[in-house]
Amino acid sequence: MSAGGTIVVVDDDEHIRELASIYLGKEGFDVECAVDGTSAAEKVRQVHPVLVVLDLMLPGKSGYEVCKEVRQESDVPIIMLTARNEDVDKIVGLELGADDYLTKPFNPRELVARVKAILRRSDGSPGRKAGPVIRVGALTVDKQRREVKVGGRELTLRTKEFDLLATLAENAGIVLTREQLLDRVWGYNFYGETRTVDVHVQHVRARLADSGLSIVTVRSVGYKLVEGPAQ
Repeated sequence: MSAGGTIVVVDDDEHIRELASIYLGKEGFDVECAVDGTSAAEKVRQVHPVLVVLDLMLPGKSGYEVCKEVRQESDVPIIMLTARNEDVDKIVGLELGADDYLTKPFNPRELVARVKAILRRSDGSPGRKAGPVIRVGALTVDKQRREVKVGGRELTLRTKEFDLLATLAENAGIVLTREQLLDRVWGYNFYGETRTVDVHVQHVRARLADSGLSIVTVRSVGYKLVEGPAQ
């Protein structure tokens, strides 16, 4: 196995698979490919990748079905690829547990940048610095252990959900724009892709139910974490 780990690329387009393999290989990753949805989940089980690049429109099972299946077994980061620049495709993918998405055609350097950004913020990333324990009301966020508790009750969060909540908790009471959150949590400043932030905020809000904390939407600006119910 390479120092960068293995990435699974799932796409029925041979050109996409080759391009992703070349550029990710140059960055020290091993790349394993699957050409359809039927074999994709099994490939993920076999190689235990550090990340999955998953096309939505696949022969056999769709990318949506594959994402849902993988998510039942693993929290491996998933970047979805879609040929259609429609919000509904992206939102459904994110709702099913994808961490990010790219619209085809895409620059392979952008794919590499997204992969690196996600892996820098994933569990066990080389070079991740241990952070402090953050407390806001009944909420405790331990950045070193990557644990979140509310009143002693542990919350189960995916990688990006944890990073989003930790960022909001570090800045409790302060409004952060969607672009700031995109930059700090996802590691890039790609304006226009802020629906990623909105969907993950919805997920974290659901996890914080009955916690005494709220993520407040500040219209046309962004979000902030506060104690008490949302106004």
